Amino acid sequence: MSEQGWQDFLAAEGVADWVVLHGGATAVFRVPSLGDGARLADAVAQVLGLAGSGALLTVADDRLTVRLTRGVFRLEVAHIDLARQISATARQHRGVADRAAVQEVQLAVAAKPDQIDIAFWRAVLGYAPLADDNAIDPLGHGSTVWMQDLSPNRPLRHAMHVDVSVAREHAKARVAAALAAGGRVVDYSDAPAGWILADQAGNRVCVAAWPDGSRAPTSAGPP
Repeated sequence: MSEQGWQDFLAAEGVADWVVLHGGATAVFRVPSLGDGARLADAVAQVLGLAGSGALLTVADDRLTVRLTRGVFRLEVAHIDLARQISATARQHRGVADRAAVQEVQLAVAAKPDQIDIAFWRAVLGYAPLADDNAIDPLGHGSTVWMQDLSPNRPLRHAMHVDVSVAREHAKARVAAALAAGGRVVDYSDAPAGWILADQAGNRVCVAAWPDGSRAPTSAGPP
């Protein structure tokens, strides 16, 4: 597992429907009805190589969401062809890609090295491990939880924050909407890769165009 897989995905042709989120490549296809979504999901499930790959399909009233992996560093060259096949299948079944609807929400729990307690979060949430520093919902419905390792010399002012991973071309609009709703910018030094915002009470959230925007933020997490 490395950055090469998702970098190759971003550079590939024929994957414009897909957004590379923290969890990996994801696409949302709009459909006329729930029944159409179910039929599209069945057709996508028949794509050669998808079965057993760990992909996640979620059907809602007017959309089908397809996640190729649960972690960005698990993207491989083989996923490029899968993405192309899925997009072609969606077009055949009246599915319209909607990059603006693609997002992923994560909860980051900050702790110093000797206080990292990911086992607790897995147990209390009923989550499963994907990597040493995270916990994922086995059903794929809930937010991923990951541990942010803080320097022992760094004061801890906020123990948790939320990360919102979106398509690179929609990150600024998400930030603008948050500001219009009363939020404020805490740190924009990594923009346009990411912004740290806060609500009126000081609770923090990172809006991240990374990894879809390629350049990783350097100051993500609570200062």
